[in-house]
Amino acid sequence: MRLSSLVFAIVASLLHNPLPAGDVIENNSRVDEGRRLAHDFDKGNCLACHAAPTDPQAITKANIAPPLIGMRARFGDRQALRSQIWDAAKRNPETIMPPFGRHKILSNDEIELIIDYLYTL
Repeated sequence: MRLSSLVFAIVASLLHNPLPAGDVIENNSRVDEGRRLAHDFDKGNCLACHAAPTDPQAITKANIAPPLIGMRARFGDRQALRSQIWDAAKRNPETIMPPFGRHKILSNDEIELIIDYLYTL
């Protein structure tokens, strides 16, 4: 029921706030590299906690954290998603999400690549 509520909220958000046509990620190599980093056990390892149900390459059924779905609708402001990845504790001090940027697990460029990938989900 929780996932269906999330999906409904995302669809409703898209209907009321459609994405600009020019905001599509054009460079598939950036998306591919972002996917690789997000799936990499030594880097992003996003799939350890997040399910990515719209990514056919993501075979995990992780459910520790919210699913990676409708990311562009949920984080229309790219900087908000960047901040979440950089250090989620700023928004939620009790989070278990590692501060990927603050702890230098991911570089600035790697975070940008992951965002390119997440915006395809």
